[in-house]
Parts: sequence; C-alpha cells; structure tokens
Amino acid sequence: MALIKSISGFRGTIGGAPGENLTPQDIVECTAAFGAWILSTTGNQLIVVGRDGRISGDIVSSLVISTLRSVGINVVDLGLSTTPTVEMAVAAEKAGGGIILTASHNPKEWNALKLLNHKGEFISGNDGKAVLERVAQKDYTYVGVDKLGSLRSDDSYLAKHIDAILALPLVDVAAIKAKQYKIVLDAINSTGAIAVPMLLEKLGCDVSVINGEVNGAFAHNPEPLRDNLSQLCGDVRQAKAHLGIAVDPDVDRLVFVCEDGELFGEEYTLVAIADYVLSKRPGNTVSNLSSTRALHDVTVKRGGQYFAAAVGEVNVVEKMKAVDAVIGGEGNGGIILPDLHYGRDALVGIALFLTLLAESGKSMARLRAGYPEYHMHKTKIPMSPDIDLAKIFVALEQKYRNERINTVDGLKIDFEEGWVHLRPSNTEPIIRVYAESHSTVIAENLAKKIINDMNESR
Repeated sequence: MALIKSISGFRGTIGGAPGENLTPQDIVECTAAFGAWILSTTGNQLIVVGRDGRISGDIVSSLVISTLRSVGINVVDLGLSTTPTVEMAVAAEKAGGGIILTASHNPKEWNALKLLNHKGEFISGNDGKAVLERVAQKDYTYVGVDKLGSLRSDDSYLAKHIDAILALPLVDVAAIKAKQYKIVLDAINSTGAIAVPMLLEKLGCDVSVINGEVNGAFAHNPEPLRDNLSQLCGDVRQAKAHLGIAVDPDVDRLVFVCEDGELFGEEYTLVAIADYVLSKRPGNTVSNLSSTRALHDVTVKRGGQYFAAAVGEVNVVEKMKAVDAVIGGEGNGGIILPDLHYGRDALVGIALFLTLLAESGKSMARLRAGYPEYHMHKTKIPMSPDIDLAKIFVALEQKYRNERINTVDGLKIDFEEGWVHLRPSNTEPIIRVYAESHSTVIAENLAKKIINDMNESR
C-alpha cells in the first residue's frame, strides 16, 4: 500500500501501519501541521473542509475536523461537496485555507488531503515544503479546552456555486434550455451525483444518472478514461441521448461522449471550451506541457497566444495569472475559468460546453469533427538509480537543438510532425513519455525514437 507526502498534500491507502499508509495517526499529524502553518502564516483561525463520496470519507473528515479544532482552528464543514465548490467556499468565507478530502481519480481504497491557501487555490511548492517540514519536525501544538475551535456545518455552497455559474455572461441559460438536451451522466458513485444533476436541471436538461448512489463503492475505475466508460457510451447510444457526461469523484475533471457513443476526447474538453470562450473574449490560453497541440491551434486561430506550463494545476494557474489567460486547464478534462475562480471545475465546464453546443446548432460528433485531429501516445520507462537523467536531457537538447525545446518540466521536444515530452514522475520511479502527432503511428514512432536516443545517451 502507500503513503505519499508531497508539496500538494497527503495521499495514501486506508489501513495498515502508520507512516506507510494513510492511517489515523498520519491524518492527525498532517492536519495538525497544516493547521499550525495556516495560523502562523495568516493568523486566520478559519478553515473550510469538504469531501467527496469515498467509503472512508466520513472517518477521515471526522479526524481532520477534530484535529483542526484541537489546534485552535474554527471549521466550516461543507460535508459532501466537490473540489471546485470547496475552493470557492474558502474565498467566500474569507478563510485562512481549505482541505479537500479526496483522492481524485484513485480507486476506492485511497483518500487524500488536498491543501488550499486563503484564495481557495492549491498551495504553492514553497508553501508545501513548509508544511512538510512541520510534519517532519512535529511542529504543532494542541490548545487547552478553553481555546478549542468551533464547528459550523454549511451545505449551501453547492447551490451557491451553481448559481454563480448560471450568472456568468458566457453561459447562455436560455439557449441551453431551448435545446432540451437529453443527457446520460456517469457520476461514479460520488458527489457528482449530487452536483451535476442540480446544474443540468437548472439548465432544462433531461438527465439520467448511472452509478448515482453516493457510496464510494466505485462501479468501475474512477478515472474518466475510455477503458472505464463503456457503460456510459453504451447507455448514450441506447437512450438516443444527445450526449453523455463523465466526471471524476471530486468533479474537477470532465469528459463528454458523443451521440454515437464515441468519446469526444478528454484532451478536447478544454480545446472546445477554449474555442468558445475565445470566440466571445479573445485572449491567451494555458495548458500543461503534456496537453494536446490542438489548444495552441485554436488559440492562434482566434488571435490569441498559447502558453505551456509545467504539469500540475498550481503551475497552470501560476502561468495563467502571469499571461492574463482568459481560459486554461489541463488535457485530462480540467477547465479553469478565471471569471469564476482559479481551479479546475467540471461544473462550469459543462455549462460552457452546453452553451457552445447550443449556439453551434451541431451534434456532438459534428462539433468534434471541426477541431484539429491529433493522437497521443503515452508510455513509461523505469527510472533506475544509475540513470543520470540530467546528462541524458543535455544530450537530447544538443541532438535536437534545431527543434523547439522546453525544459520547464523535464524535456519537451517540439517537432514539425508532433512532440515528445519526457518527465520524471513525482510519485513513481519512472520516466513518463508522452508523444502526439496527427497519427497514432507517428506518435508511437516519435516516442520510440526518443527512448532509443535516451538509451544511447546513458
């Protein structure tokens, strides 16, 4: 099993030995350290907590909330919620920070504490290191009985989140309602089963939900990838629905299914929504280095500039702010709209996409056919201790010095016919190799070519 303490939070499997898995002791230590860090850096005694629908969620939430109160912090508990909802609640409550209890797309045995700053954004790398130091040094203390923090439960924020989305000028509620879309939703037994139907019903959609019981016993691997969405694809065809929607357990990733049961493509969630936003508000876009080139293409076509960030939401947000991007996100179906908040948000993604679909007058399949066609190949290679990755990257940079090179996060080589991105994993002893081109064969060959070059450079 596993316990991963990183600059973005604490993630692990439930059960087992302390220090090796996400046990009650580890949850208490990590929470106390974060709470102490919030108090010392902001002086703010308020933290917002929310969770997804995982089996362990209630237990983890009780431990986190009790620990925060024990270090003198007042807690607003949103209960069952979504990651973007918690992010927005932190800002609305003027809290010192937030903790989201979700392991995102990981299987049911996993849970995690994702840490937010006072803006409702993921804490920075430097802040994450400071929290990790407190964990290692046990740099926190518990207060006496007269100074224990308070607890307030508030289940109103999902509705507030949805109301804020519907009020956005970019969301055309009337146009969506006029289409009366028939939609099948795969809510993967988590809080998407609560939040997404609330939104779709206010948009006048006829929604049927599969895997809608919020019990955390995921009906399939919860990552919204092609291999895990066969039920949704089949149900869309059988129901003769206009489209299908899949989200991950904490509702920050978004995937669409066309009326013929084919995936729209998780990489193209951001591409399509960005194309729509840019049609209304020209400007810049940002995605991470491992996302499709199609976002660059539609951005340039709309007169904007595209910028690439290191992998990780916090890095994308930082770059978006630096270049004043009007839309951004990640190729895993993550949409970040600054007009609402700086966080991946499947709910706002759904509203923007349905507006695009309604205004286009096209079917899902026809809409998808209008975007540049790219194919991605993903693989990984073992990272043994004897590999000098820095030396290999220098050799590759020299060999391909006439191509476009990016070293912000590992090494990305941009060829005319496609690109290859190499980066060491933050959680496994592997090197991730992503390649993209206009055909799967070319993408695979690009990846093989660079891997061979790496082996020759050792």
